[in-house]
Amino acid sequence: MFYRRKIILALFEKIEVNLEKTRLYKLMFLLSQRQSNPNYDFVPYRFGCYSYSLKADLNTMVKKGWLSTADNGYELSTDKKYFDELDPTDKSILLDTINLYGKMSVDTITKHTYLNFPYFAINSTIAESILPAKYFEKVKSAKPLNSETVLYTIGYEGISLEAYLNKLIKNDIKLLIDVRRNPLSQKYGFSKKLLSDFCTRLNIDYIHIPEVGIDSSKRRELNSQDDYDTLFEDYKNTVLLETAEAQDRILQLLNKHKRVALTCFEADNCQCHRTHLAEKIEKSPTFKYHIKHL
Repeated sequence: MFYRRKIILALFEKIEVNLEKTRLYKLMFLLSQRQSNPNYDFVPYRFGCYSYSLKADLNTMVKKGWLSTADNGYELSTDKKYFDELDPTDKSILLDTINLYGKMSVDTITKHTYLNFPYFAINSTIAESILPAKYFEKVKSAKPLNSETVLYTIGYEGISLEAYLNKLIKNDIKLLIDVRRNPLSQKYGFSKKLLSDFCTRLNIDYIHIPEVGIDSSKRRELNSQDDYDTLFEDYKNTVLLETAEAQDRILQLLNKHKRVALTCFEADNCQCHRTHLAEKIEKSPTFKYHIKHL
């Protein structure tokens, strides 16, 4: 079993009550804020902090019979104990979290997270109604806003779905352009359909432009930067010369949306074709903006 799932089961074990979905998400969020290397990351969603990865794990745990759904929430369905399998630091954090927040009502714990972590309330549909005006102003001021036109590039290698989405939110990205030839991923959340859905829920538009991608067959045997350089030299001499129309479309989308990010897999932009695509677009006589790599 994944260690992160043991933390969820240990939480149920020690809190000894059924947990409504909202309370569970808030407790796991507050627990994660105390960890130096959180097991779950969160994004600002319509009821505050939310984790798609946590939701996926909960669904799996229900299917396996470790949890069951009850009263708009979850209850423990296994007799096996997991608290003793946690490392000492996480044991302490879990017990402290329960001691501090375990008896809070849904409304109280929601208000607490909004007051103390206003960024995670920026997309909330209820923040204004539950917060005093001066604290709601803090939520509004936590929302990233930028009018500068910028072409960003971003990869998802080595980070969680939520950490990736937070990069988009914090840089006020309005449109994500997927430049993979084949937009499938074994990593949760990054195949085309899911990524598009998750972006839409966060008010970020998504579009896929596969013709500017690199065929996966050409990505084999990339063992050094020299191998990548050879690949990208071929990319510049073939794909980038053949896709002027798609590149012009990207530039038009940048002019329209102002804050646009090109996305692919690699974390290092020097090992991804998105950099060379951005640099080719930059050479357009009408391009007068900045390129930034996230």
